[in-house]
Amino acid sequence: MSTDLVVVGAGIVGLAHAVDAVARGMSVTVVERDERAVGASVRNFGHGCLTAQVGDAYAFGGRARGTWLRLAREAGFWAAESGTLAVARSAEEMACINELGELRGADEVVALSAAEVAERVPVATAGLHGGAFLPRDIRLDPRAAAPAIAAWLADQPGVRMLWSTTVTGVESGGVRTPRGDIAGRNVVVCAGHDLDRLLPATAEEAGMRRCGLQMMQVRAPGGITVPPAVLTGSSLLRYPAFSATAGAAALRKRWAEERPEMLDAGINHMLTQRPDGDLVVGDTHTYARTLDPLRSESLDELLLAETAALLGVDELRVVHRWQGVYASAPDAEFLRTTVAPGVTAVAVTAGIGMTTAFGLAPDVLDTL
Repeated sequence: MSTDLVVVGAGIVGLAHAVDAVARGMSVTVVERDERAVGASVRNFGHGCLTAQVGDAYAFGGRARGTWLRLAREAGFWAAESGTLAVARSAEEMACINELGELRGADEVVALSAAEVAERVPVATAGLHGGAFLPRDIRLDPRAAAPAIAAWLADQPGVRMLWSTTVTGVESGGVRTPRGDIAGRNVVVCAGHDLDRLLPATAEEAGMRRCGLQMMQVRAPGGITVPPAVLTGSSLLRYPAFSATAGAAALRKRWAEERPEMLDAGINHMLTQRPDGDLVVGDTHTYARTLDPLRSESLDELLLAETAALLGVDELRVVHRWQGVYASAPDAEFLRTTVAPGVTAVAVTAGIGMTTAFGLAPDVLDTL
């Protein structure tokens, strides 16, 4: 039995390709080595951070937004058009936000005074300069979204979901597994940071590495409510739409002198609130082909201290700690490579898979 498309990997990038293939009337077989998604697709903030992107990522994020909201309704998982609030606690951060606002306009970046920021999110007001609301950004629960989309796909005509099935080889016309070969007119390999396990030459040519993230789930102090995602100054140094501004350059220069530990740890300090009320806090960034399995307690302490200062509380109760992992490449945010006739390797190599996958996938399938 042959299928129109074989998708290797049931993370969000693989699922996005399967969803778009179904919309085109194609038959699809999704092959996943684990019994459920357990990688980057369920270990993230659940933040559709499209406003802070540029180029293809910005375009893909805008396209993905509508698909996320449609799937939330059809597949039955929580998603919210909650936007993002960027908090400015220095003049440089405020300048960075204002620069992006001038570039994008008020439809995408709504400037806020310090009082208006404090009205929207429960942050400490001492030293608060202001901020901006990014209304187009969305939030969802990644731990629920990926399983719900997989279940929705399994109910669609012409779709097979093969779990606990490791792909050991990929070639024109299909894939090989210990359970037997699977024939397909086209194959899309969406193995994420483990692409080097299946297609090592492709991963090496792209310079792919793993990015390890330290993240935590904490109880919301005092039962606070935080509707939007919250970005801080360190976020402005990482997301490209912000980091390209003169304000971000000035902030980086000052932090190199005053807060080098934040830059050394590659911290993007931000938070989102889960549907159960807990806060997801992160994150640090470490790059290697093989990541150290040990977590640094000092980095967790730094994240917790930053979060406590942001919220104006003395301490936070940690519920879970974990290491996120995603694929990273030095020269591109996306990997799209034809490795054999009818076989395409696809990866999001900048930690923005949740934001962009549903915009990337249609672009890939257009070329098959």
